[in-house]
Amino acid sequence: MIQQHDATRLHWDLRLEHEGVLRSWALPRGVPWNPKENRLAVQTEDHSLDFLDHEGDDFDGEFGTGRTTRWDSGTFEVHKMEPEKVVVTLSGTRVSGKYSLFSMRGSRDWLIHRMDPPIDPSRLAVPIGVRPMEAAAGELPEERGWVYERQLRGIRAVVTDDTGRVVITDANGRDISTRFPEVRRIGRAIGHREVILDGVIVPIDPSDRRILHDRTGLDRRLRIGSDSGARNAAKTAPVVFVAFDLVWVEGRPIAALPWELRRRQLDDLRLDGPGWRTSELLSLDEAFALHDKESGVVAKRLVSTYEINTTSTDWVRTE
Repeated sequence: MIQQHDATRLHWDLRLEHEGVLRSWALPRGVPWNPKENRLAVQTEDHSLDFLDHEGDDFDGEFGTGRTTRWDSGTFEVHKMEPEKVVVTLSGTRVSGKYSLFSMRGSRDWLIHRMDPPIDPSRLAVPIGVRPMEAAAGELPEERGWVYERQLRGIRAVVTDDTGRVVITDANGRDISTRFPEVRRIGRAIGHREVILDGVIVPIDPSDRRILHDRTGLDRRLRIGSDSGARNAAKTAPVVFVAFDLVWVEGRPIAALPWELRRRQLDDLRLDGPGWRTSELLSLDEAFALHDKESGVVAKRLVSTYEINTTSTDWVRTE
C-alpha cells in the first residue's frame, strides 16, 4: 500500500505487510522512477494492518495530522527483508518494479532506489530553470484563431514540480524559490507528478485575494534573504502564481503541442489554491475593452507551439 499523506509536508507512505504488521517508510518525494536517482525514505513505526483500509483525516492523532488517501496498492515479491535492508519487486497499479530500501548508518533515514530500468525507457528527467517564451509587441489581432488574456504586471516565473520538489525560477533561469514559500506549496495541489508551469507571480490583497497592480511589494519580496523573512512576508504582502501555460508533464516535454491542447492539460490540473491559480481567458470584446483602458492584453494563437527562450509573434502583447 502507498498512501498519500497531506500533513505538515505532503509525502507518501510506503507500507509492506510483514509478519502481521506493516513495515513503513515516509517518502517525501514519492517513489523514484529513475534508477539514477535515490530518494529519501524515512523509516517510521510498524503500523497495524488496519492502516491498509485507512483513508480520511488523521487516524487517531498519534501519527500526525493531515488527510490520508490511498494512492496505490498491489502485491510485492520479497528478495530480501532485513532490519536495515529490504529488496522487493512491487506490482501495483501506479508503481511496478524492483526496489531496494536501505538504512544510512542505522538511522531512521533510509534511501529508496529503483534497481531495474524504468518501464518507459524514453522518459526524461525534468529540467530545472527553463527560460520562458516571450510575446512580441504588436497590435491586438482580431481574426479567428486567437485567444486573449490580461497582461499581468508581476514577476515572470517558471514553476517546476519534480514530484514534490518545487523550484521557482525567473525569466533568466535564476532560482527565486525561497522568496515565495506560499507558491512553493503548489506541490500539494500537483501531488505525485512532474510538471513545468509558465506564469507570473503577482501581489494580492491579503483580505480578499484580489490581484493588485503595484509591483512595490514584489520588489521587496525579492530582496528578502531569510526563510523567516519570506514566511512573514507571505502573510503581510502575499502573492499568487497565475499559471498560463504547461510545457512538461510526467517525463515528456509538450512544448510542441498547440496551445489549445496544452491549455486543456493545464485546466485538468485544477490549480485553485491560496498561492496559485490558472489565468482567465477573455473574449475579443473583453480584450478590446481592456485595451481601450490602456491595460495590457496578450493574444495567443490557438495553434501556437511553445518556443523556449524565444520571442514569438504567435504571442502578441499590447501596451
